[in-house]
Amino acid sequence: MPSVVVYGGCGALGTSIVKLFKKHAWKVVSIDFSINPDADDSVVVPDHSQTLNDQGTRISADIGDLLSGSKADAVLCVAGGWQGGNAASSSFLSNAELSLKQSVNTSLIAAHIAAHHLKPSGLLALTGAVPAQQGGTPGMIGYGMAKAAVHHLVASLAMDGSGIPSPRIVGILPQTLDTPGNRSAMPKADFSSWTPLDTVAELLYNWASDCYACENGHLYTLITKNSVTSV
Repeated sequence: MPSVVVYGGCGALGTSIVKLFKKHAWKVVSIDFSINPDADDSVVVPDHSQTLNDQGTRISADIGDLLSGSKADAVLCVAGGWQGGNAASSSFLSNAELSLKQSVNTSLIAAHIAAHHLKPSGLLALTGAVPAQQGGTPGMIGYGMAKAAVHHLVASLAMDGSGIPSPRIVGILPQTLDTPGNRSAMPKADFSSWTPLDTVAELLYNWASDCYACENGHLYTLITKNSVTSV
């Protein structure tokens, strides 16, 4: 039975991914702050008070135990969250710190997991963002900086000597995901320009199962117009 590790398995996108892989009879391990009942196993992450080293070491060890010595076919990091704020905002520093923990730290831990528990031909996918690729993000500096770091991490991990031998390391860069949270926050937005969660889940499944080829080190932008998503 093929297996996948989903970091952020209780989020909106992570939940869709877990359900899709389970539908296709994969063993699914979720990593998040709570248990995903649809997954075969869950690693519950302690709060952000732990150091990155302590958190990552413990999570990687737990993944190893749950895989029982076998290797995963895919490690997918879809953890994250959006925070706004420019340099004058009262929440600028706290939001920047949270963005780094949610996007950079989780991606680093996912890379560490992949280095130790991913098959040599397995897929590692990390989540960036289109605005961070296009240039500066003055209204969401911490978020943009965190996502830009994830883009750099993808490029670094895809190079020789990164510690991960897999030739299938990619980044997915959504513009806006069609999540319940986004709909609640922006009820008057054009939902036809938002990318459905199932579309992203299907893309990751097709890469993980080798139905579609992916380019090592590539950052794949997901742009939706008139309810049609291009990658």
